[in-house]
Amino acid sequence: MSPSPEQPPERRHGLHDLLHPDLQGAAGQSARHEDGSRLVHAEASSRPLAPEQPAATPEPQPAPQPEPQPRGVSEHGHRPIDHDEAARRFIAATAHEKMHDERLWDLRQKRDGQMHAIPEWEELRELASAIKQHALANLPEYLEQFEARAKANGIEVHWAETGAQHNEIVHGLLADHGAKSLIKSKSMLTEETGLRDYLRGKGIEIIETDLGERIQQLDDEAPSHIVVPATHKLRSDVAHLFAEKLGTDPGNRDANYLAEQQRQKTRPLILNADAGMTGANFAVAETGSFVVCTNEGNADLSANVPPLHVASIGIEKVIPRMADLGVFIRLLSRSALGSPITQYSSHFRGPRQGGRMHIVLVDNGRSARLGMEQFWTSLKCIRCGACMNTCPVYRRSGGLSYGATYSGPIGLILNPTFDRKKYSALPFASTLNGSCTNVCPVKINIHEQIFAWRKELAEEGEMASGKRATLKAAGALLSHPAMYRAATRAADSALRALPHFVVGEFAGVWSKDGRDLPDTPHETFHSWYQRTHGKTGAE
Repeated sequence: MSPSPEQPPERRHGLHDLLHPDLQGAAGQSARHEDGSRLVHAEASSRPLAPEQPAATPEPQPAPQPEPQPRGVSEHGHRPIDHDEAARRFIAATAHEKMHDERLWDLRQKRDGQMHAIPEWEELRELASAIKQHALANLPEYLEQFEARAKANGIEVHWAETGAQHNEIVHGLLADHGAKSLIKSKSMLTEETGLRDYLRGKGIEIIETDLGERIQQLDDEAPSHIVVPATHKLRSDVAHLFAEKLGTDPGNRDANYLAEQQRQKTRPLILNADAGMTGANFAVAETGSFVVCTNEGNADLSANVPPLHVASIGIEKVIPRMADLGVFIRLLSRSALGSPITQYSSHFRGPRQGGRMHIVLVDNGRSARLGMEQFWTSLKCIRCGACMNTCPVYRRSGGLSYGATYSGPIGLILNPTFDRKKYSALPFASTLNGSCTNVCPVKINIHEQIFAWRKELAEEGEMASGKRATLKAAGALLSHPAMYRAATRAADSALRALPHFVVGEFAGVWSKDGRDLPDTPHETFHSWYQRTHGKTGAE
């Protein structure tokens, strides 16, 4: 029997009792059609995750004190990032952890809905993976072709071997044009090279035009997600931040109000900027053009309002033909946000009339990674963030706990290529469940590469001393069956006899999260097998 049409679908599933308040339906009118019905996600707004508020006004209740936003990892020079410590702090902020988990799982579910709506989804993934593999296998030729075609289109092309060289080139271009202010659309590459801090030290003002990036910039934080950089923040966090930095009403946490206030404060800075900057999602060798995909149109502002446009492009973004582009466009937003397409797919082929356009092609370790037998396929990544949305560790620990430009599963395999020692602990922040590999639109074997990094880092002595000692002891125990069985019997007896608080101390972080160890079995599998089948197995 089908549900009653009067009953909201959200109530049928019981989500209204479970969802974080920040994910429940808002009363804002900008997310509605003229007839009052809500926009769906593909029309620019995610479907409401909870039913509308009843017409009757409930009794006023004192507003709860907002939970302080947990901060990211504490860095200590070149010492290894302590993801565990930062993750524990994020988990302890229960309102933030709950919202973050639910928000990203919602994106994962939307992605699954889009996948099931396209019969050829797996064929698209296979084709996208093959195109990227071909492009990477012939990268020098396609980069030369891209450069030649771009120059023919009137674009000036520069090459940067390192992140530092990239920053110097960009600063030189700005200085040559007398630029003192730069508007910029979201770019993970410029985060990777530290461009914003570098130019700020040179006296150049940078204004992020992506809403999430602007929030993070105002809060002096790095992005916590590749696609939705401020997804770890509650509305109360943004309201507090905007009140402090933009002078907004600190008591108004309405998302529409906050977005509009940021727009009004930032638009004059955009209109008066001396230069603009974008990244690129794809660079097409055949045409010498590049494509930037956004949902806010901010790349168009950055590229077309000022007279100078600088595009920073990682060399792995090159694809052979314009015909290949459609494959990736169909996969990108569906994988990232569960929407059929990004709102804006902006093609840039040359400078606008009276303007100048420069492209900086950046290596910054990519050529070295291309030569890594086990890790080179990570260069296929199209930065959709699907692996992050599905990862149970990332969803519950927050992106800032990774202390790196790239977080989540893809970050676990990218970051050690930049600095093995500093990011040596990150590959262990995974359950190796393989969900990241299952959702990757270009079929990168992410969980297998995470495991490969663990092995390589252990062999190089980059594993934490405590973990190394524990695994060494476990290896010795597991290699002697009689010793292992004796230890198991002793542990079972101790767990049954010891008081609960003592067992909790031995259980460590497992019990500190409010969990209990499972009951001790009365009989091991080995003893059961001996009892029922006799001593036929080897000791």
